[in-house]
Amino acid sequence: MTLSEIAAGLEVTTRQRDRGVATADGTNASLRERLTAFEDQLPCSAERAAAVVETYTEGASVGRAAAVATVPKTTAAKTLYLLGEPIDPLTPTAKRVVDDWLTGDLSRTDARTLAGVGDNEFALGAYVATHDPIEGADAAIADACSLDDEDPLSDARSGLSDLI
Repeated sequence: MTLSEIAAGLEVTTRQRDRGVATADGTNASLRERLTAFEDQLPCSAERAAAVVETYTEGASVGRAAAVATVPKTTAAKTLYLLGEPIDPLTPTAKRVVDDWLTGDLSRTDARTLAGVGDNEFALGAYVATHDPIEGADAAIADACSLDDEDPLSDARSGLSDLI
């Protein structure tokens, strides 16, 4: 039995509407302008925070985003965390160790040793444990984090005409 014999008698009775990708940002303000409202709560300027977000959302690492924005890597990680990106260098066990250190049950040296991370990761984990993301900041960067209207896998998919 061939494919044409299997497909004989099939017909399309309804059409699917292409709704595209939803756009979260209806403003024409740049990312830097939207981040200005949160600048006093960020560890760097809105301009540098925008550079971190734009570079990070293009697929760069936190370290590369920090280099482009000319800020320390920890500052870039804190910025992304405060803007709603789930950045946390600690494992669940290491988080419990940091919590024990924060409550005074362990010394910092013992906690860092038990967590099994370096000084920078430990400090960032403590920051994440003691700070909440900025309320509403995730909406300010939603447009930068959304996908483009162009489908990046369009050339990998076959079309309906390829079946006939």
